[in-house]
Amino acid sequence: MFNKELNNIAKQMMTSGKGILASDESTNSANKTLSKNDIEPIEENRRRYRELFIGTKGIGKYLNGIILFDETIRQRDSEGKPFREILKEEGILIGIKVDRGTVDLPGFPGEKYTTGLDNLGKRLKEYYDMGARFAKWRSVIKIGTDLPSQEVLDVNAQGLALYASTCQAEGIVPIIEPEVLLDGNHSMDAAYEVTAKTLKTVFKALEKYKVDLKGVILKTSMVLPGKDSSEEKLDEEVAKATVKCLKEAVPNDIPGVVFLSGGQSAEDATHHLNEIAKLEPLPWEITFSFLRAIEGPPTEVWAGKDENVKKARVLFEQKLIDDTQAELGQLEEEIQLKAEA
Repeated sequence: MFNKELNNIAKQMMTSGKGILASDESTNSANKTLSKNDIEPIEENRRRYRELFIGTKGIGKYLNGIILFDETIRQRDSEGKPFREILKEEGILIGIKVDRGTVDLPGFPGEKYTTGLDNLGKRLKEYYDMGARFAKWRSVIKIGTDLPSQEVLDVNAQGLALYASTCQAEGIVPIIEPEVLLDGNHSMDAAYEVTAKTLKTVFKALEKYKVDLKGVILKTSMVLPGKDSSEEKLDEEVAKATVKCLKEAVPNDIPGVVFLSGGQSAEDATHHLNEIAKLEPLPWEITFSFLRAIEGPPTEVWAGKDENVKKARVLFEQKLIDDTQAELGQLEEEIQLKAEA
């Protein structure tokens, strides 16, 4: 059943020239990021870490939405202002990560499924009242010897479909994220095959559970050789393989496709997005939904020190500028040359 309000929100999320920031690290993931940068992994530093980005003035010029974690949507800046109020003033839609992580799939070594369907409707009601208008659920698919199994594709697709239908029932647009991991030494051809099969399985489940595709956003991996593979591909080859795969597996009905960086370097993720955008016209709007590819470099500059906030925010804004240009296929040539030097 077509829901005009959900469709309007989805279209707003995909407004051309802007992206979606995935600032949704769980407590454990945020603590790992802090520790990696020699910052004590405590709640106050997680708050300061998130304020570094959310508190940057003018980011509404570059972002349609930000995905938050449960802890983050309840936090405030150093002056006591709720983060969600800051985002509303910037005209940025609030999103929320609602899956509760992955666990081993019994009987299928090396494969995982995503949890979090219990009490999902109740949680979504609370998030809606807090201002959230879209959500995100991530599943992970690993490529390896005899992996993935059809069973892991099916169980994760069903989870994504049940999550999506529950979101739509509560007036929230679901981002579905079936991530095909970059881990491994697989070829680009293998990545293409698994990504296409994963997406086809997911959209079959969405249809079965009567999800309105006009109120759904897909967050997907790019088609890349495994990070341990010796296979090298030009940016243009990655873009062409990714677009071909999506056109094969993704219905035209969805309003948009957003790309995760998935372990790529910040530069690679941006350049690949730029080449994908050049292959328009595409059946859907496209943009970025990066986390580490945007937040990683500024976090290193910040290093938990107040005196570094201004410099880190300048770099954060530059990353947003680069990625919004890439989303349009207009990344400035001198930026690309600088990165390649």
